[in-house]
Amino acid sequence: MILYPMVISAGAVLLTLVYASYLDVRDRRVPFVTWYPMLVVGVPATIWLLYDTTTNASLVAGYLALVVSFFYANYLDTREPDAPFRFPFLLGVLILPALSWFILAKNVTLSLVPWYGMFAGVLLYISYEEYRKIIPKKTKQKRKRQQANISDALERWYFVLVIVIFAIASMYMITGRSWNYYEGLLILLCAIFCGVFYLFGRMHLFGGADAWALVFITFCIPTFPGTPLLDIPQFGFGFFSFSVLINALILTLVAPLGIFVANIVKGSRAPLQYMFFGFPVRGDRVQDAWGFVMEEFTDTKGTVNRHFIGFVESIRRMYSGEGRVYTKDLRENPELFKKELALYKNAGTVWISYAVPFIIPITLGLITAIVFGDFLSVMIHIFGGGA
Repeated sequence: MILYPMVISAGAVLLTLVYASYLDVRDRRVPFVTWYPMLVVGVPATIWLLYDTTTNASLVAGYLALVVSFFYANYLDTREPDAPFRFPFLLGVLILPALSWFILAKNVTLSLVPWYGMFAGVLLYISYEEYRKIIPKKTKQKRKRQQANISDALERWYFVLVIVIFAIASMYMITGRSWNYYEGLLILLCAIFCGVFYLFGRMHLFGGADAWALVFITFCIPTFPGTPLLDIPQFGFGFFSFSVLINALILTLVAPLGIFVANIVKGSRAPLQYMFFGFPVRGDRVQDAWGFVMEEFTDTKGTVNRHFIGFVESIRRMYSGEGRVYTKDLRENPELFKKELALYKNAGTVWISYAVPFIIPITLGLITAIVFGDFLSVMIHIFGGGA
């Protein structure tokens, strides 16, 4: 079976990912506008698929509401404080769920009213807080420290609550038979998976470009364009972006093995776990490499002391966005890292992480998922005793 809207969308997504991979390798940065071509093709293609298979306007509006909410979250995340606030954006985000859950729904359930109220309340509060940033400070009232901390936490994590509400609403719409089961399940999974991808990006577990790539793949290709060579996987409900992520993660595991072998061949020695994820470079050339520094250095009376940064500490720094030294920063802002650069030069060599942008495995994961299917399902089938 071939789903032609998804085939068209997959072509646009693949071309966009190839270009984004090129930008990430060249500049280690992928501007948000890079994703527009795949979205211009992919979102209408998904709408075409959903409406063609269900003729359910409520379901299509629910899909659009989810897409628009993510765009609005990005708008709030990237808006300059002194820029005018775009209230029409907020209006669209509030209208689409109301259309889907109440006006266009075949079977309206009043149980969704408080959930919509919570959804609207959270977005109105966050939007008001963003709007306040353009008001001169002298007109603002001072808030207590505890209130500020609560507000900061809500501003950082509010979208998790928004996604939870979308997921709950989707379940109501499916069980209430306002949405077709399979297509409604796709929207529910889109909400859950995109929420996880966005959350990982906020926690710096994915790069921003990697997180948005996975989010937009989910929106543009929610289901397999056709039957792959190894059949559509049952594990993950045949949800396409799940297979892309799994394949990308499996392909990524190949790189550490290659790095470990290269370190052994070259005679580079470090604690075992670091030999899988990094390699040494000359201290006076560390700016020319790509990655982040895996060691910490101190100078004690002319003697350079060094130790590897622990795994837990590395995760903490990655999550907080502070304390991690990236070679890109050394290259672009050497004046801010004069002390570190001097220590690296005196140390002779510096261990850095390998820096293959994750968007490359994502692109390969997309291709392999389309052609072969889900690697995880294949392994479960083989090791589970399948034929």
